[in-house]
Amino acid sequence: MEGRGRPRFDREPSGHLERMFFEADAYERFMGRWSRLLAPCLIELSGLRDGEAVLDVGTGTGALAFAAQTATKTARITGIDASSAYLEHARANNTATRVHFQVGNAQALDFVDGGFDKTLSLLALNFMPQPEQVLSEMVRVTKPGGIVAAAVWDYGDGMEMLRVFWDEAIALDPASAPRDEAHLPLCKRGELAALWRRAGLSEVQETPLTVPLHFAKFEDYWAPFRLGQGPAGAYVAQLPKARHSELERRLRERLLGQEPDRAIDMRARVWAVKGTVQQRKRIHGAHAAR
Repeated sequence: MEGRGRPRFDREPSGHLERMFFEADAYERFMGRWSRLLAPCLIELSGLRDGEAVLDVGTGTGALAFAAQTATKTARITGIDASSAYLEHARANNTATRVHFQVGNAQALDFVDGGFDKTLSLLALNFMPQPEQVLSEMVRVTKPGGIVAAAVWDYGDGMEMLRVFWDEAIALDPASAPRDEAHLPLCKRGELAALWRRAGLSEVQETPLTVPLHFAKFEDYWAPFRLGQGPAGAYVAQLPKARHSELERRLRERLLGQEPDRAIDMRARVWAVKGTVQQRKRIHGAHAAR
């Protein structure tokens, strides 16, 4: 019997991510604009330097890869993602020969052991099946002494635009509670750090990173939810017209009260973690003869 509170989208067939993240321009309006604010923060946390090779796992529309390009002059950047639509968007915006995008399976990375100085992932790991296997692969392709780092939204109470949404959606429709991203793994304090330590990484450091969310008006906040991206967008897409209108009304009242439409400012927090890949044990020579 499944535990209560498990996210409904976690029980769907393997194609559920494609149903929630399927259109690059819509993703950019919904979440991409905020991932671009976060990307330089994760690059700084990783300590990326010129001349290094970096792998961006779950690159999406390329926010982290492009931040790595901007932060360095000679770093070589590879972004992989399962979504060809997102990669097409990233390639269309790529003007640097040292940045490369390709379709890839995060659970079985098509790269040699120790080929990268830094292996990073932004806002993707908690949506991937078997994150332990994904992290194992990220560690494998990173050289000893290299850095593996990632960040995920704090969906519990740190990602305000979604916390407000789900508070009102659940108040209107209690049956929607299992869809709330707050039930996703790895999005609470300490969870990423614990995963990193289980993977054998050393010098593990977890830290919160916060970015501002500015919406020019209520429609700037609400319209991206109607584009069907992510668990919240998927929920809105299947609402009947009357409930859709009622949720919009509740959100407008929550954010504006009785005031005229205006700009809305929020904040969003991620939990970010980094760790160092330890020297791999080798069995050869005298050790092999024992």
